[in-house]
Amino acid sequence: MTKPKPADRSVAGRKLDHLRAVLEDPDVERGRSGFDTISLTHRALPELDLDAVDTSTRFLDKPLSFPLLISSMTGGTGDEIARINRNLAEAAEATGVAMSVGSQRVLFTDPASKGSFQLRDAAPSIPLIGNIGAVQLNAGLNAGHCLQAVQALEADGLYLHLNPLQEAVQVEGDRDFSNLSGKISDLVSNMPVPVLIKEVGAGLSSSDVELAYAAGIRHFDVAGRGGTSWSRIEYHRRADEEDDLGLVFQDWGLTTVESLLETRDVLVKKTDPTTLIASGGLRDGVDMAKSIILGADLCGMAAPFLAAAQESSAQVIRQIEKLRREFQTAMFLLGCADVSQLNANVSLIRSRSKFW
Repeated sequence: MTKPKPADRSVAGRKLDHLRAVLEDPDVERGRSGFDTISLTHRALPELDLDAVDTSTRFLDKPLSFPLLISSMTGGTGDEIARINRNLAEAAEATGVAMSVGSQRVLFTDPASKGSFQLRDAAPSIPLIGNIGAVQLNAGLNAGHCLQAVQALEADGLYLHLNPLQEAVQVEGDRDFSNLSGKISDLVSNMPVPVLIKEVGAGLSSSDVELAYAAGIRHFDVAGRGGTSWSRIEYHRRADEEDDLGLVFQDWGLTTVESLLETRDVLVKKTDPTTLIASGGLRDGVDMAKSIILGADLCGMAAPFLAAAQESSAQVIRQIEKLRREFQTAMFLLGCADVSQLNANVSLIRSRSKFW
């Protein structure tokens, strides 16, 4: 490992540090989400017309061309960050998929960052989701701040991201996660849009889901282990060369598959309608199909779009259309004419004894 580079300790500078780490260190992608352990049943006689396979779905009362969410990446000041978000938003609108933005905490430390979150003109019809770290509810942010984040984006929902591992490793991390579920409950009752919970790479456990559901959360993004390791990213920002905490914990947590199974097992017993989002290391349309089969309603990806988003919206569109074709092909080869036939259809999995 190289020596730590000088890190910008401001909230805005942190965003650029994170982007550079993702682009410069291929090993932040851990590649062990659990999807490779799942085999599906190929249908040699699918009895379908591939072009007629319907990949459409709905999310936050809006139609999607297929169950894809461009997951939270970045936001802040500077032309690079603004260009990335604008390219993502334009591509999401052109292809009919959902999008969430990176943490909007920077709005309250650097007002100039607001422009990177003003995306509704580029994406007038798709679901847009804001984003605030849940731990910030213990660090001075309140419902008023969260409302400002929603209004800046004209968002359809607000992510509260849970990142205790990242905060524990981060030099300037906020580590007081005590009594958060009560504050989340208060926030849910005071927000005009749905509040969604997501991890950032270590997965949700059944206990987390139970607590969040009791607090009023009905949308859950597992963001499991196996994709981008934020612990390893923060390792690159360490102040002390001998500090290897980020490496020790770079593979900590539940895999995406483990977290999907735990979360689904909790949610199927609940009476209120819920939404389950799979993210954390999904990298192609087959991973998406497997996630929907495991009970997810939507699939989130971020890293596969980052390089393209630095170039143009057209490049992002190409990546999204590639995923849609892969997902539609997987549905066709499984004999599923629409997403409802895929959702939670565990009969499509081979060697089911591994999971149930």
